[in-house]
Amino acid sequence: MTAPIPRDIPDLPAVPGTPILLHAPVPATAVVAPVRRPAIAVFRLVTAVLAAAGVALELLLGSPGRILSYFGVQAAIILTLVSLASARRAWRAGRPVPSSLTGAATLYALISALVYHLLLGHTTPPFLMTGPAHPPVTWHPQWLALQLLYVAAPAAALIDWLFLTPPGRLHIRQTAGWMLYPLAYLAFSLTRAELLLPGTPARYLYPFLDAEQHSYRGILANALLLGLSFYALAVLMVALDHTRPNAVGRHP
Repeated sequence: MTAPIPRDIPDLPAVPGTPILLHAPVPATAVVAPVRRPAIAVFRLVTAVLAAAGVALELLLGSPGRILSYFGVQAAIILTLVSLASARRAWRAGRPVPSSLTGAATLYALISALVYHLLLGHTTPPFLMTGPAHPPVTWHPQWLALQLLYVAAPAAALIDWLFLTPPGRLHIRQTAGWMLYPLAYLAFSLTRAELLLPGTPARYLYPFLDAEQHSYRGILANALLLGLSFYALAVLMVALDHTRPNAVGRHP
């Protein structure tokens, strides 16, 4: 015979303190097997090749010191490095590159493309990063370099982000950090112009940052307007990242 169950069970004493959840020693890869993504790896490798080819063509056509000073070229180099790292990890089923890096590379590629097409592509004289300012003939190396830097590579980066990367990885707190590089580039561009003698070719790399034409007050106003536009683009990317559908599953 068992003892009868009492009708009134006394209250259990409260557990002192807050329970601490122990860190699980089992890695996530032991629960979810890593997945290789060879097709995505190949696409990212192609993206890196497009960006690197544009930089290489410009270096062959112009002075390396001048070419490497342009934001569009630097953005292409960043995109090349990040795309190569992403391609390697997708091929080997490794952990994805941090979203702060992939988001920054995509943002800078889009900034360079938008600035070129909206502000530089139809200027007179035409905008070129190399010697004489004459319109580049179609399929000329200079024309091809511009297409690679400001059309093909940014378009590939955008496609990768929209369709080959899982959504929800970008965060609004990352946007402020992304703006540090454009701000540093503005300081670099103005400092470079001050160190060069007046009349030096391409002393001011971009017409909207030309202090001889617009004064420092004018170029700072242009820089502020561009900076706000860049930040708005970064916020838009984060918003789209949290609303776009997932086309590739859990792993990049």
